[in-house]
Amino acid sequence: MAASAKPEISVVVATYNRGRHIRALIDGLRAQTLERGRFEVLIVDDGSTDETPAVLGRELGRGGIEMRVIRRERNGGLAVSRQQGWTEARADLLAFTDDDCVPAPEWLAAGLAACAREPGVIVQGRTDPRASDLEEIGAVRRPFTRTLSIPAPDPHVQTCNVFYPREVLERVGGLDTEGFARLAGDDADLAWRSIEAGARVSFAPEARVEHAYMMLGPLGKLRYAAGWNLKVYALHPGLRRAYFKRSVFWKGSHYFLVRALVAALLPRRWRMVKAWLAVPYSVHLLERGRVEGGGPLLAPYYFLHDLIELGAAVRSTIRYRTPML
Repeated sequence: MAASAKPEISVVVATYNRGRHIRALIDGLRAQTLERGRFEVLIVDDGSTDETPAVLGRELGRGGIEMRVIRRERNGGLAVSRQQGWTEARADLLAFTDDDCVPAPEWLAAGLAACAREPGVIVQGRTDPRASDLEEIGAVRRPFTRTLSIPAPDPHVQTCNVFYPREVLERVGGLDTEGFARLAGDDADLAWRSIEAGARVSFAPEARVEHAYMMLGPLGKLRYAAGWNLKVYALHPGLRRAYFKRSVFWKGSHYFLVRALVAALLPRRWRMVKAWLAVPYSVHLLERGRVEGGGPLLAPYYFLHDLIELGAAVRSTIRYRTPML
């Protein structure tokens, strides 16, 4: 569709090898209640090698919304793609979402209204796991998936659903394309550099998107846990204070796990102390099995997952000389 007058809001999406999911995102953007002339869509294809380019080509041909596809021949990472997307966008308000998300029909209208109520403020929207995915995945495979649930303000201000005034992005230079070229956390880093530069963040639950359940598999989920790099927390003490548990623990489960590990090292005669230390983690494993699936039979797997994740946090502690467990 040919470019029209300057839009009020530009949607920016970075994608890489997500041909299976990107069509649902675009359909969700076509279903927006906001008038077509008021928004544009920029999708940055970060060197995809699967069917993504073909899917995007077909979607461009379908029309229905003002959409541009920026094709990068070499994969540069999410920060690079998002940076290119917003700098080539035309609107003064940027809406970021991800290629594994589907926006609710009122997403853009609600986000635009929230930004109008508080000019100059970064607006974070609500993100819910896509319940319909669970029917395809099944209860047995659910523990080996990954999704995002953001029902309330989250200090990471994830780019799966956030609205940035262009002025804020320009003030901080946008995303850190060098420091986070291949690392997760580029979105949280952007948010906290903006906050440290004086920006405020508000939450608009009515601006809602759904996030897919991504099937990783048992080994894939363990590899994902092993790959965490906590650089963004080392760079931003405010984010650590807002998110960490008991000052140094990245996750509450890690706190309970460390207690259980300490209990395992104590002599048997200290059984009351050992029980006091270890029982909370046992309760956590049972609750996780109930919520995520698998029940008590998957407790050993969840323990291994937490242990590997804790190891990744220790590695970041050493690398960045910042206590992070």
